[in-house]
Amino acid sequence: MNTFVLPDLGEGLTEAEVVRWLVAEGDVITIDQPVVEVETAKAVVEVPSPHAGRVATRHVPEGATLDVGAPLITVAALDSYTEEERAGSGNVLIGYGTSPGTGSTRKRRPRESPILMSGPSGASKVVSPLVRKLARDHGVDLSSLIGTGPGGVITRKDVEAGRSRVPEKAEGTERRIPLSGFRKAVSAVLTRSRAEIPEATVWVDVDCTGLWELRQRTGPGLMSYLARFVVAGLRQYPVLNARIDTERQEIVELDTINLGLAVQTDRGLVVPAVMGAQAMTTTMLDAAIRDVTARARRNESTPAELTAGTFTLNNYGALRVDGSAAIINHPQVAMLGIGRIIDRAWVKDGALTVRKIAQLSFVFDHRVCDGGVAAGFMRVVADAIEDPASALAQL
Repeated sequence: MNTFVLPDLGEGLTEAEVVRWLVAEGDVITIDQPVVEVETAKAVVEVPSPHAGRVATRHVPEGATLDVGAPLITVAALDSYTEEERAGSGNVLIGYGTSPGTGSTRKRRPRESPILMSGPSGASKVVSPLVRKLARDHGVDLSSLIGTGPGGVITRKDVEAGRSRVPEKAEGTERRIPLSGFRKAVSAVLTRSRAEIPEATVWVDVDCTGLWELRQRTGPGLMSYLARFVVAGLRQYPVLNARIDTERQEIVELDTINLGLAVQTDRGLVVPAVMGAQAMTTTMLDAAIRDVTARARRNESTPAELTAGTFTLNNYGALRVDGSAAIINHPQVAMLGIGRIIDRAWVKDGALTVRKIAQLSFVFDHRVCDGGVAAGFMRVVADAIEDPASALAQL
């Protein structure tokens, strides 16, 4: 028997939550085959087995939090198989025994299989036995849920979200939801940010009509242009692409701009970074942003992407709001946000007209600069948005 413990996943992480088992007890696995999907404070990752053989024991259930070094799975070596198990074709497939009629009379207990069901959209969605049990235990109607997993599969998180909408049976009761490793990490970062950073915020309404029209004529998306203008602003005000060394009481300006992008996912808000944004054209930024955000929504961001950001760009408009008093993503020192772009009455060239207007909000660490620098950076970005053709010609 070989017992595999939860390995050190790096980045100083000490625990992980078991999201989904990829193998069942009794399955035959190979070396380096992924056996479980775990969620750390920074990413969802698949953990491969260093052993080959038959899965004897899964030591923890889905949803459990496991410390690094704690037993994860026990695998029986293939040499321990009985002659009865070796009989027949010898091709032991995952989830199956040897071929019937070849000398083996051993019978397996059939494993409960996932089922197909029709949801609100009318699409069939695979529901695993564990998810069905969770739904039964908490009185959640699976047919009322919309699956967020691959192909519309209903996941544990979908059931938990549905559970929060189920009315309590009696007044005065309460429901406690344990913080996941991810929420614990978010809590720690935001609490530290609020405790350490003296934040200040400035905002300005900008006329996005020219940028909107440019977007209609060209391929890159709005966020790629905004990213390009942010890079231009950070080049002019490099103190905003920095961190503070509190021990040495120094502001550390960074040459590389790893542009963090706030992305809402089914596990919460994450901020993966486009690495080396200062060296990218608008078209390159567009491709990088689409890739980074798509992988983030699939929970495929790497720990490095989630921790490398040096400045954050936050599109509040995607949530259909106009602005936010954001919290800086420690250890960064600033964040720029843009709200939804809406038609509003606007005075242009002395005449009242209808333009596409959005609000920019900029939160910064008052230790690294004063309002003049913050306002200067904001005007670089705002002026570029209002006259994108001229701005791009000078970049």
